[in-house]
Amino acid sequence: MKSNESALELRGLTKRFDRLAVDALDLTVRTGEFYALVGPNGAGKTTTLRMVAGLLQPDAGTVSVFGIDALTDSIAAKQVMAWVSDEPMIYDKLTPLEYLEFVAGLWGIDPRVAEPAAHELLVSLGLQAHLHERCEGFSKGMRQKVALAGALVHAPRLIILDEPLTGLDAVSARHVKGLLNDRVRAGCTVIMTTHILEVAERMADRIGVIAAGRLVAEGTLAELRQQNGQHDTSLEDLFIALVDVAAAA
Repeated sequence: MKSNESALELRGLTKRFDRLAVDALDLTVRTGEFYALVGPNGAGKTTTLRMVAGLLQPDAGTVSVFGIDALTDSIAAKQVMAWVSDEPMIYDKLTPLEYLEFVAGLWGIDPRVAEPAAHELLVSLGLQAHLHERCEGFSKGMRQKVALAGALVHAPRLIILDEPLTGLDAVSARHVKGLLNDRVRAGCTVIMTTHILEVAERMADRIGVIAAGRLVAEGTLAELRQQNGQHDTSLEDLFIALVDVAAAA
């Protein structure tokens, strides 16, 4: 269901803290695309996604989500997107079902629609045995899955994920990857940061490599190989070479 229509457009996006974290970044993610953003620690990945999600105000630049100016009309933009942090924040005294029904209520979703949707999401993530347990005793991986389900309960068109597989065991990671792939096949757009290059290699339609706040390479794995004249190398080797070149520049 991928198209040439843009789900996300960043133009000149800039953010400075004690140093330049994101440096006039231009980035386009197409509708229905699974896009992986990879880069070394401190490259600006999380800062970029936090600005897209409206959690940080950029110093300069524009953010467009399905044609909505996310900086001037943040409420409209947030209604069509979901943000999932690598540090899940949920309400410990609620069960997963109660948490999802609470989040659905904040979005104004009819309870008759929210309850079966919440149940389906949690079951798809392998949480069927824990639907009525309080979240306070959950592992980080289980909390991550509840947070992901909560982010998806309003059926967002753009899903923004910061290291979504952190803390997940192999079975849980498979559940999350399966759910995300199902959403993309249904027409959703996903942009994800990850340090697990194998995940980017296997799941993403396109991969962007960011270093020092700038996009240094972008494309499918085959295109990245062609751009660097390394036709049979792994993404890991390409990544290291690209980051080394960026650091030298």
